[in-house]
Amino acid sequence: MKPCPNSITTSNLEVRYGNTVALTDVNLEVPSGSLLSVIGPNGAGKSALLKALAGTVDVHSGEIEIAGPSPSFVMQSTDVDNSLPISVRDVVSLARFSTRGPFRRFRADDHNAIDNALERLNLTNFANKQLHEISGGERQRTLVAQGLAQQSDVLLLDEPINGLDIISRDIILEIIAEEVAIGRTVVITTHNLSDASRADQVLLLNNCPCCVGAPGEVLTEANLRTAFGEDKMRVGSKIFLDDPHHTHGPAHVEEGIRSF
Repeated sequence: MKPCPNSITTSNLEVRYGNTVALTDVNLEVPSGSLLSVIGPNGAGKSALLKALAGTVDVHSGEIEIAGPSPSFVMQSTDVDNSLPISVRDVVSLARFSTRGPFRRFRADDHNAIDNALERLNLTNFANKQLHEISGGERQRTLVAQGLAQQSDVLLLDEPINGLDIISRDIILEIIAEEVAIGRTVVITTHNLSDASRADQVLLLNNCPCCVGAPGEVLTEANLRTAFGEDKMRVGSKIFLDDPHHTHGPAHVEEGIRSF
């Protein structure tokens, strides 16, 4: 069966970095206009999955089907060299080269897409600032704006709210909800149980899928113990994820969604 427009389908997907298996046996169906949250410990293959879907790493085996044009892939702001002499507007404008080409002049629709993305991420007043002049949250919003400006049917976000200030976090979460509401398919990686619970589907990953399904079915104590291990959880009246390999600021002591 052909996938519905905007949907993602993977069959027995495996990604390797050299001889190391980063991801294996991933079978997914992500319907159009839905949100998939991918959660798991550091090194579980979350970023590898997004890179495979985006086509930026080679697939060792298996298949990926994505309906529509190439997905928009938004990396973490920590993966970007902030010393680059480039403005916020320039970063967002890079999204249009994927459809226009690097040597063609922008048309009105290109400028409109860029301006709209800047406005939606509350970056219009920062458009002419250099990337190194703005905060980490504003840099992450800039990368999300770049993803929106591409106007793809599928949006891939690698930990888009990790370590952000409250304003940037709320803006990006609102953008995700808006994109799903207008029929786009969104995939995010996260360490936050509460954010994962907002999704239509959750993939609990530890190099291979532990389980996938509705949040209430996946984010159970037993499943989380399987993925994160006893030493990576503190269980009292609530669940907390405590991944020692992941850097947590004050906003990253994540309160769980279930009580026991």
